Order: sequence, then C-alpha cells, then structure tokens
Amino acid sequence: MLTTIAAAQLPVLGALLAAGALAKVRTAMNESEPGALSRLGPAALVVDRWRVPALLGCAAGEVVLLVGLMVTGHSLFRWGAATFFAVSTYVLWELRRRRPDVGCGCFGEVSAIPVGLRSLGRTMVLTAMAVGTVWTPPIPGWAVVAGLTWSQLPAVAGGLLVLAALSPEIEEAAARLRHRAPCEQRPLDPATALSRLRSSAAWRSHERLLSSTEPVDSWRELCWRFFVYPGHSHAGDPADVVFAIYLSGRHPAVRVAMVDAAGRPIEIGSLQESIPVSA
Repeated sequence: MLTTIAAAQLPVLGALLAAGALAKVRTAMNESEPGALSRLGPAALVVDRWRVPALLGCAAGEVVLLVGLMVTGHSLFRWGAATFFAVSTYVLWELRRRRPDVGCGCFGEVSAIPVGLRSLGRTMVLTAMAVGTVWTPPIPGWAVVAGLTWSQLPAVAGGLLVLAALSPEIEEAAARLRHRAPCEQRPLDPATALSRLRSSAAWRSHERLLSSTEPVDSWRELCWRFFVYPGHSHAGDPADVVFAIYLSGRHPAVRVAMVDAAGRPIEIGSLQESIPVSA
C-alpha cells in the first residue's frame, strides 16, 4: 500500500519540477522591472550579475531531474530529487531568517510572497515524496503515468491537493487575475494594513514594549507597509519598534525589528529579525 502511494507521487514530482523550471525561465528571460530578481530566491542570494544565471541554473537542475525521473527508474535521479528538495528547504529557511522580505522564487515572479511556513512545508513534503520513491520499483515516471490505476489516482490527487494547500502562489495568482496588477502597484488603504498588523502574533508579542499604540511614522515600499512605534527594548532602553506588513495574501507576513536612536538594530531576545527598513 505504502509503495503504491509512494510510486504514485512520481507524476506529482514531475509536474512540480516542470512548473518550477518553466516559471523560472520565463521570469529570468522577461524580468518585469529592474531589480525584480533581487526579491526572489535563489537570485537574492547572489550579486546582481549572477542573478539571471542563478535562476536559469536552478531551472536547468529541475529539468535534469524531471527528465531523469520521467524516462528512467534509476535511483540516482530519485536521490537527486530528494537532495534537491532537502537543500531547497534549507535555503528557504535561510531566506526566511536572513532575508524575510524576499520570496522563494519557486515558481518565478509569482513566488515573490515572503517565505512562510507554507512554503517551507511544501519543500519538506516534496522531500518526503522524493525519498519515498527511492524504495519503489525502478520504473520510469512515464510508465507510472501511463499505467495509473483507479487505486493510484486518489494518491496522486491527494499529493496535488496537499501541495496546493501549501502553495501561497495560488492566492497570489488569483489576486493578480482579479487586480490585473502586481502587488507593488495595487492600492491598499493604510488602515487595512494597520488592521492586519494589530491582529497578528507579532503585534501581540511586542505590544507590551510600545510606549504608544499610535504609530509615529508610516510609509510604503513596494509590497510592504511599515509602521514605527515609540517603545523600549527588553533591557528598558528607548527604542523604535518597526513593523513591516506584506500587502498581499489572506494571511500576510508580518515582520518586526527594533532600532535604537542611531538606527542600529537591537536584538529581539535571542533572534534578531531583519526587515527591509530604508526610509
């Protein structure tokens, strides 16, 4: 039973690899605006002149794995897929920790949403799927697709549904179809962003550090709205508490940072959140 479910995930892995590769190539070849790639992983991790090659290199790796999984049953490609998704999970974790303002770039520009737990969960599920295929019969993916039985179809559908639930890009794509404009060009009332902030876990965990619940400054940068509040650090020193709210999605990312009078970051407990403050 488990072997049947694992083997049925080969078409799912192939579909995700194909979609990711095509979207990355399209984004790299048709950059929508200057600097757009700086907000996408893995391009955000390299200097400007290497961003397009990095995105295309990632797409090339996905194509190699896709072809290997579909035309052969060799364990090399199955282990390669597992390694690729495991490394992707680590890279996304690092992006979330070091560059919380950038998206994963998993599906090109539509993946500009800041990396969240859903994106991390998706790569972890894909890693598990790829590992599971290692212990299935060594038959090529095309043969699995051609020989799908009624007992395997629920496993394929289940895998696709789980990945869809873990893909915030679906909501972003739907929003683009509704608004016909990328997030950074859509109007959004600051009061709406403020409401989102005050309903977030970041607000509840830092509210006690604020001297006032009214912001002293606010501005927008692309898809982010910033609010600055007077407050104090955990040590009691005066500080500005800066919240950043992503302006797209039903559950938008909210980041927080603390800076002293000179604008230097202050550590929040044992973890310092880095947000793109440039005003």
